[in-house]
Amino acid sequence: MTQNALAYQAGVSPTYIYQLERGEKNPTIEYIDNICWGLGISIEEFFSTKKERPETDKLSALTPEQKQLLNQFLNSL
Repeated sequence: MTQNALAYQAGVSPTYIYQLERGEKNPTIEYIDNICWGLGISIEEFFSTKKERPETDKLSALTPEQKQLLNQFLNSL
């Protein structure tokens, strides 16, 4: 998923996603919710430390590019 695709899915600007990845912005819970929706995960899943079974693990379903984008976003927090 590209920054533009995530921004479109989340209903935010591509610039905002870029700024999050660079650590220039701190997201509000509302924006985290929007981004989670765009990624197809819940806020609960986003913040969960509980291990899921592999067949239900949303992260394993992400492409390498999606995992990289998510990692960049998390590092920006």
